[in-house]
Amino acid sequence: MRHRTYTFTKSPEQLRLFGASGGRAYGRNQKARRALSAPPPQAILPHMRYLANTAESIAVLDARFPWLRGAEKRLA
Repeated sequence: MRHRTYTFTKSPEQLRLFGASGGRAYGRNQKARRALSAPPPQAILPHMRYLANTAESIAVLDARFPWLRGAEKRLA
């Protein structure tokens, strides 16, 4: 049978200590549970791919869509 602590005969200080012990037990259990679980997988960095700069991207778009040539320039 579980031991039960009834709170209606306790002082506020005893109630605080009673609640704190439960919090400490919860923390211990969580720490133990985390220690038993598998570690998270290591992050795999994606291969660094070549990123084109803005000028190269504009040149590719101009070659592919000639009717849009110069669209990136602002009109005065």
